[in-house]
Amino acid sequence: MVEQKQFLVPQDTYLKSGIHIGTKFKTRYMSQFIYKTRPDGLSVLNLQKIDERIRIASHFLSLYEPEDILIVSRRENGWKPVKRFGKLIGCKFFAGRYPPGILTNPNLRIYIEAKVILVTDSWPDRNTIADALKIGIPVVALCDTNNQTNNIDLVVPCNNKGKKSLGLFFYILAREYLKNRGKLGDNEELDVPIEDFTEE
Repeated sequence: MVEQKQFLVPQDTYLKSGIHIGTKFKTRYMSQFIYKTRPDGLSVLNLQKIDERIRIASHFLSLYEPEDILIVSRRENGWKPVKRFGKLIGCKFFAGRYPPGILTNPNLRIYIEAKVILVTDSWPDRNTIADALKIGIPVVALCDTNNQTNNIDLVVPCNNKGKKSLGLFFYILAREYLKNRGKLGDNEELDVPIEDFTEE
């Protein structure tokens, strides 16, 4: 039972969301986060490390004002949680296609400034990472067992493809961000349920 207390949410909640279930493919970099490979060939991520990295990511992001944060998800399963997170904490977000040059070209009508970005998958969101690199801002990325991690400042290992997994991640991140910023008490929960972050 001691384990339970250490996690940001009960271990059971993590397991039910499938946040720890990876893919059949694993990259060299992600191997440090892999707990085991199942008989069906799927890699299983280490829950302790997922939890640790979510803590680090929420602490790191909470050093920034909401309006300086940009969250991007090209992957459709991330659209709802990203929008929910963005509206809840008040940061900028793109759910869908990331408009090229939006961070690098001040002449664009839709140009925005950000001081840190978070992407839900380093492969479909690679254009965002490339732009962040050009302007020299840190990148936080959710990485599954099959992701490459070059040009990423902070890797958060997790199942970055599942609706429930992404919903739970952004729910915890929103709650911890608001706690770290003093907008939510230590033992308080968000006034929106986890279900609000997951696709129907």
